[in-house]
Amino acid sequence: MNYGQCQEYLRGIQTSGVKFGLDNVRTVLSALGFPHKKYPSVLVAGTNGKGSVCAMLATILSLHGLRVGLYTSPHLVRIEERFKIEEEPISSRRFCRLLSLLRGKVEELVETGGLSSSPTHFEILTVLAFLYFETQHVDMAVLEVGMGGRLDATNVVSPLVSVITTVSMDHQEFLGRTLGRIAFEKAGIIKPGVPVVCGLSEGRAYEVIKKRAEELAAPFSGVFDAPAAFYQQRTRTGYRFSYRRNGKIYRYTPALAGEHQGRNAAVAIVTALEISKRLRKLDKEKILRGVSEARWPGRLEIVSRRPVVVLDGAHNEEGARAVRAYARNFLPRPRALVFGIMKDKEILKVAGLLFPLVETIFLTSFPYKRAAAPRRIRELVASMGRKTFVEPDTKKAVLKALALSPDRGSVLVTGSLFLVGEVKKHFPQWSREGDTALIHSGG
Repeated sequence: MNYGQCQEYLRGIQTSGVKFGLDNVRTVLSALGFPHKKYPSVLVAGTNGKGSVCAMLATILSLHGLRVGLYTSPHLVRIEERFKIEEEPISSRRFCRLLSLLRGKVEELVETGGLSSSPTHFEILTVLAFLYFETQHVDMAVLEVGMGGRLDATNVVSPLVSVITTVSMDHQEFLGRTLGRIAFEKAGIIKPGVPVVCGLSEGRAYEVIKKRAEELAAPFSGVFDAPAAFYQQRTRTGYRFSYRRNGKIYRYTPALAGEHQGRNAAVAIVTALEISKRLRKLDKEKILRGVSEARWPGRLEIVSRRPVVVLDGAHNEEGARAVRAYARNFLPRPRALVFGIMKDKEILKVAGLLFPLVETIFLTSFPYKRAAAPRRIRELVASMGRKTFVEPDTKKAVLKALALSPDRGSVLVTGSLFLVGEVKKHFPQWSREGDTALIHSGG
C-alpha cells in the first residue's frame, strides 16, 4: 500500500469503534512470532498525565544510552507521531510497509478462521508498534495505555513496571460511572509480582489499586504516601519542585509547564528507580535531566509570545483544573479562549472551570464525528458574562482570537487534543516540538 491507501485502510477500520478484549491482539501477535516479548517494557495507565510520564521516562532512559521505543495516543497531526524511537517518529515508508504486512496477516487469519473479526483501529496500531519496536531492536519500550487498562490492547505485555498516574471521571460509558469502577479497570494492568507505581493519593481509587496489587503480590510504590515527600515552590515564571525518596532529595524544574507536571515528574522518578532495580542502574543526575528536558506537544505548549498562545488538550475536569491553575498564575490579561470539545465529555464542568478565566470566548469545532457543535456548546453553557462568538472553522476561530488580542494578552486553545492537532495543521509554524521553550514557565 502507498501512503494514501494506508490512510484509506485505517479510516475504514476506524468505523469499527471501541471493542474491549485481548483475544484479537494476542492472536495476531502469536501469528507474528510474539514481537512484544522481544524487549522489556513499561506500561503506563491513568486518566491524566500518562503521556507526560511516558515522555519523561523515554527521555530518562535515552539519556542512559538505551534505544527506547515510545508508543502513545492519540496523535496531533500525523499518525506516525504515535511510534517513536529516540524521539524520532516512524518514517511514512516504514509505517506503510509494516501496515501492509499487518493487513495481509489479518486478512489471512480472518479467512482461515483464526480471527472471527478484524481488529479495531487501535488494536492494529498497537500491534504495529510492537512489530516496529522489534524490527528496530529497541532496548526498552514505554507504552501508554489507550483507555482503561484491563482490556486495553496494550495490556498483552508483561511489563517490567506497571504505572498508574491518576484516576478521575472520564470515558464513563466504557469504564464505569464511579471512581472505584474506573480504578478497577486501570488496575487491570497490574500483573503478579510486577512492581506497581501509583501516582494517586489516598481515596477510593487509591484503595482499589493498592488492594489489587496486594492480591497479586505486586510490590506497591505509592509516590505520595510519605508525608511531606513532595514540595513545590512557585516563582515568577513557574515552579520549582523537590521530591524525597529513600533518604534522597530530587530537585527539578520540568520543561513541561504546569503545577501538575511536578507530580507527573515524581511518578516518572519513582518509576525510573524501579527500573533501576530490575534492568540496570540509572544515574540520579540523568533522571533529573530527563525530567528537565522531556517535551510533550499539546500539553500547555506555548507556541507564540506576542500575544502568548498556549495549546492544551484538556478534555475532562481534572485536565481543566490543571489548565485553570496555570492560566490564573501565568497567562497575561486580557485572555481569549478558543474552545472545542467532544460531545460525550462533561462539557458543563470543563467550561465552568475555563470560561471564567477569560474575557472573550470563541466556540469552535474540528473534523471528528464525536466533536460537539459550537452552537450546542453555547446552548449548554452560559457565557458567564463573557463576549462569546461561534466560529465552527478552527483556523478562523484562532485568527479572530489573535486579531482581538493585544500583544500583551494571551490566547488559550483547549478542550481536546483533536482541537490542538487541527490547530497545528493550520498553523505549521506551531507544529515544531520544543516550542515550549519559547517562554519557559518551569512548572
